[in-house]
Amino acid sequence: MKRFTQALIAVIALCTAQLTLAQDAIEITKGSDKATPIAVVPFGWQGSAPLPEDLAQISANDLRNTGMFAPMERNNMLSYPVRAEEINARDWKMIGVDYVVVGQVSNQPGTDRYELNYSLYSILREQVLLAKTVSGTKAQLRDMAHHLSDEVFEEITGIKGAFNTKLLYVAAERFSADNTRYTLQRSDYDGARASTLLQSREPILSPSYAPDGQRIAYVSFESRRPEIYVHYIQTGRRERITNFEGLNGAPAWSPDGNRLAFVLSRDGNPEIYVMDLGSKQLRRITNHFSIDTEPSWMDNSTIAFTSDRGGKPQIYKQNINGGSTERLTFVGNYNANAKLSVDGRTMVMVHRQEGYRNFQIATQDLKRGNLRVLTETSLDESPTVSPNGTMLIYATRQQGRGVLMLVSTNGRARSEIPTQFTDLRVPSWSPYLP
Repeated sequence: MKRFTQALIAVIALCTAQLTLAQDAIEITKGSDKATPIAVVPFGWQGSAPLPEDLAQISANDLRNTGMFAPMERNNMLSYPVRAEEINARDWKMIGVDYVVVGQVSNQPGTDRYELNYSLYSILREQVLLAKTVSGTKAQLRDMAHHLSDEVFEEITGIKGAFNTKLLYVAAERFSADNTRYTLQRSDYDGARASTLLQSREPILSPSYAPDGQRIAYVSFESRRPEIYVHYIQTGRRERITNFEGLNGAPAWSPDGNRLAFVLSRDGNPEIYVMDLGSKQLRRITNHFSIDTEPSWMDNSTIAFTSDRGGKPQIYKQNINGGSTERLTFVGNYNANAKLSVDGRTMVMVHRQEGYRNFQIATQDLKRGNLRVLTETSLDESPTVSPNGTMLIYATRQQGRGVLMLVSTNGRARSEIPTQFTDLRVPSWSPYLP
């Protein structure tokens, strides 16, 4: 039991922690003047009562979060058009705006249906780039705003938007010294509309979205020992995948969604294993006296993982079909919890520079080896990357509590995600959803 406890503490020290999102939208705390200036004008509304959601503000926040756009503050706008033909290009050009988004919301009388007609206008070209309509129920107003953001973002950048995605995180609420409730939360990417998927008085760790967006893997201590479960979001059905003696942790989905990589200490030392979820066949991937943990798939046959085999935690990669292990990180005395961008060219990780005590989030170009520190806080962990690679969310601590932060991968925008919970952990960003 003592050996297990020591191993568990060592693995947790290597693993980077976990955060959560909330009911409210993201609160912007920092941006950049180098981003493209855009104006998302308050949308017109044909209704007697105020709209329950400010769709234009939601869209402006979306665009700002990527670090590629600098939405104009409303009180700096010279006019408030709601249709493209009302836009005076000369006025907007004078105040330095490149693009203007306008729209009008209407409610179908006697129904719960809403319709948003919107346009994207290029000031430099003086022409409409987009003119579309999106509709939905009152409960889908935020989805409509995120859809608009996706369309505008892709039209201008050529990159698919990721605003209509979801996030997982764990919230810990402490009621007394021996009474803490853990909940697995699912929310919009910006923290809005959070809902509870699972509650437990025992810790929930390492939630991870499957590539289909319909399944989640996580570690539960509900039996007073770590076990890995797969959870089906729509039905709530749960399947226990592992309950081996010792450590069962850090589940990671293969890109095809057919396998899980995770950490087991069933043979005495924490090692990386892969299970085929159809046959339940288990394969051991690493074999070393050091601690190997935090697997992350680089492709369907290669896994990146954290190991202290070189004396301090660094990131390595290993082909699951055999071959030699290759070290990937050399800058800094601590690199862990690797997450790969969708294009496979950039690795996000927890990093500590030589001579420093702070743990921060950094990116590394896997071809050139260039490393860039993205965050400014000191206890940063558990990075998770948006499916288009433009943003990431990580966990950190502020004033003694766990919070979630969003940062653009170009480093230009940073924001905190407000929450109703006091302690947030381990975020996991969904793939694109149907």
